[in-house]
Amino acid sequence: MNIDGNNKIPLIGDYAPAFHGVSTNGDIDFPSDYYGSWVVFFSHPGDFTPVCTTEFMTFASMINDFRMLNTELLGLSVDGIYSHIAWLRKIKELSWKNLKNVEVTFPVIADVSMEIAKKYGMMQPGSSNTQTVRAVFIIDPEGKIRAILYYPLTTGRNMDEIMRIIIALQESDRDNVATPANWMPYDDVILPAPRTLWDANYRVNNPRDMTYCLDWFLCFHQNYYQENMNYIPEVLPYPSITDEDRSC
Repeated sequence: MNIDGNNKIPLIGDYAPAFHGVSTNGDIDFPSDYYGSWVVFFSHPGDFTPVCTTEFMTFASMINDFRMLNTELLGLSVDGIYSHIAWLRKIKELSWKNLKNVEVTFPVIADVSMEIAKKYGMMQPGSSNTQTVRAVFIIDPEGKIRAILYYPLTTGRNMDEIMRIIIALQESDRDNVATPANWMPYDDVILPAPRTLWDANYRVNNPRDMTYCLDWFLCFHQNYYQENMNYIPEVLPYPSITDEDRSC
């Protein structure tokens, strides 16, 4: 997909375009510096702007939650490095809701030339020729783009939703399952649909523990913790699904 004939947007399933960038934490070679980790690579329209400030305060306050998911944060705008530094210093002085003394420790790339932003389709002329839109690319440990979100300049992002997407993707990768509408962590998950008539009949006629079907093509794996809420470990592991469950 192209924007204005020049800005190609990488698609879900593509490998993240490589670049070298200068950030508030030093030079970055992306995605090679991040192989082995999930990455939330996001752009913001500008430093010292109201909505972006609330987003950065929120992202920074959740950095440990993201890292528990083996996920790193990486920001970008077309502002210069000194603007970034001054803005991040100012953010630490601000107080908003229950957030105060927030230190932004993840790197923020200075893309003054707009070269990186154009590689990722972050410059969208219908919105602005001089500011990046609020783009979010969720990139897996192999450097492949797994989800893309775009927000208009006036709408702040929902960081809980970004985290929910990462958890859902990790759940799907680990157990070969899908997540239904409005899924939240520890909700039931959807098993792959059977590919043969025999498998469909077997699934319906031979229900297994912790699985249930609405019909032959729509079966769920039940969350163990919904039935065992008297014991909740400090960090809940997602219930593992066996090969036998997957095949039914």
